Amino acid sequence: MRLLAAFALWAALLAPAAAGAQSLPTGSLLDQCHAETCKARLTPDQLLGETARLIEAKRFDEARPMLAALAAVPALKLETRYLSGQLAAAQGQHSAAADFYMAILADDPSQTRVRLELGREMLALGKYQSADKQFRLAEQTDDLPEDVARTIRSVRDVIRARRAWRLDLDFGIAPDSNINNATSVDRVNINFGGWQLPLTLDAQAKARSGTGQTASVSGGLRLPVAERVSALVDLDSSANNYAGATFDDVQAQAAAGAEYRISESASVSLQALNAQRWYGGRLVTSQFGIKAGFQVRLSNTQQIGVQLDTRKTDARFDGSYDGWQTGLYATYERAVSKSLVASGGLFARRDALVAKVYSSRELGVIAGFGGELPHGITFGISGTASRAVYDMPMTIFSNDPRKDWGYSARATLGNRSIRLWGFSPQLSASYTRTSSTLPYFANDRLRFKFAVARYF
Repeated sequence: MRLLAAFALWAALLAPAAAGAQSLPTGSLLDQCHAETCKARLTPDQLLGETARLIEAKRFDEARPMLAALAAVPALKLETRYLSGQLAAAQGQHSAAADFYMAILADDPSQTRVRLELGREMLALGKYQSADKQFRLAEQTDDLPEDVARTIRSVRDVIRARRAWRLDLDFGIAPDSNINNATSVDRVNINFGGWQLPLTLDAQAKARSGTGQTASVSGGLRLPVAERVSALVDLDSSANNYAGATFDDVQAQAAAGAEYRISESASVSLQALNAQRWYGGRLVTSQFGIKAGFQVRLSNTQQIGVQLDTRKTDARFDGSYDGWQTGLYATYERAVSKSLVASGGLFARRDALVAKVYSSRELGVIAGFGGELPHGITFGISGTASRAVYDMPMTIFSNDPRKDWGYSARATLGNRSIRLWGFSPQLSASYTRTSSTLPYFANDRLRFKFAVARYF
């Protein structure tokens, strides 16, 4: 009932398209010609207004041939699609209406009014997550009337309370310059009796390139259990398969807990987690721990978030890597336009492992920018830079503790206007580089991913 009430209020605030159409004399042209045979010459704008009036009056059969005539006017393609969506929605054809609105947004994602109408159709189709996405993007409009903004927030709150699950998946192929994440140097120096001796690395210890199959799945459940309280369950997994089994890499993580909404704009969450990683066909690490989060919306266009993640690692391949890993992340997001978002943040990590030579402290920065472009194109770019200092020297290489600079960059490009069984093409490229005072740990890695993705 709350959803129906909020939806009704929202629909009332967003009057039909005719509300913004050209004002016409009382009674349509067809009414004026009803009693006699007549001819009229209309400009395209007048025809547009007449069509909108007929749709508003639910005279669909009379509006349909006028829409067909408008379709022959290229300059009114957007308006014709919009009225076609209005006609389909008024007749209960919500899927067809959504298609018209998505076609408009594919050409011009800045059309806030159309995005709100699309959100309404997604609600009618029961696609609450898709509806919430459209409302969230519309909320980022600076000049949105306050009464409409307030109603959208109320509808989004109800959607979040009702939405029970999410599921995202992708699969494809991934050419990779360094599938074993190893060094690219040919020789390193080792300490021996106070002398620095050069050591030539075996090919097995150096970076290898390859192309494999890749897939990832991310899902979650969010179930209201009390006022302002929801149970949370998240599952994330990824897999990379290469020729043979030596470098196959599979990771999975599950988390369960609860979220408490402090207010309309702020929430906190706490979850227990378990993570596993298989490499080369065998289990190499097992982790358990907790993660806690806090996020608050500062305005329609800004929000901040903080997350703490701490976990105990059981390294099956080498007990020296057993220990605790803790990370603290703070991010700030801002909508810079109706469909583009910029973000930035800081993070700090502490690895307190059994072997002090592998224990470290790391500080870093994060930045990102992305969103939707015309013609259904989506894009994102992001990057990180960090400095890590290790607790003790690895004396076989140096008498000084290891220090690293780490860099990463990622770019993705997709086109959601192209769909096959709900999947859309996606291309991504990522680059990571570690510059270390110990050359053995210096590496770089370039990875491409050609995939198809679907978001439920």
